[in-house]
Amino acid sequence: MYQHHNWQGALLDFPVSKVVCVGSNYAKHIKEMGSATPDEPVLFVKPESALCDIRQPLVLPQDLGSVHHEVELAILIGSTLRKATDEHVSKAIAGYGVALDLTLRDLQGKLKKAGQPWEKAKGFDNSCPISGFIPVSEFSGDPQNVPIALKINGEIRQQGSTSDMIHKIVPLIAYMSRFFTLRAGDVILTGTPEGVGPLSSGDELEVSFANHSLTTRVL
Repeated sequence: MYQHHNWQGALLDFPVSKVVCVGSNYAKHIKEMGSATPDEPVLFVKPESALCDIRQPLVLPQDLGSVHHEVELAILIGSTLRKATDEHVSKAIAGYGVALDLTLRDLQGKLKKAGQPWEKAKGFDNSCPISGFIPVSEFSGDPQNVPIALKINGEIRQQGSTSDMIHKIVPLIAYMSRFFTLRAGDVILTGTPEGVGPLSSGDELEVSFANHSLTTRVL
């Protein structure tokens, strides 16, 4: 059973709840997907059951088509936000981590073409492998200007900077709170840089952000 923990692995006293995500938040990723830049943030939600510890081997769904990796800065919410101001958001952020927004890309393509919601392609069980969180008080540097990257089998597949986000962290979370009340323990995913692609059994992954990195593998 997944529980929130800090970067060192100690459990955090936050309940596990929903993951609110933004799509199309890096211009080069929008281009590689052949999409148009949206006027407002594209939001979707992963349920609690999507969360899993990224340090454990990743188990991909079988017989549902290609599973793509999307490395993202993750944010842990520490207090309730509802129609929040930027100031409230800044005070409510409890920590920063890194996550993979795993996506059933073939299925997502079919759903998009049919004008249907993405949840089956985005919110399936274990579709959000996530690291421990670094508390805000211990996070060095500006979270809005840190590198984020994914290596697979030693090769860089995704590399970008949170400075490239179209919708910046604080106003993005404020925007989310207009539609979804955010509570302590909720997680925010902030979008992915370009370079998304399929995962395969046996892949060795290294995810990194700021000056932190960890490894995992695909079963």
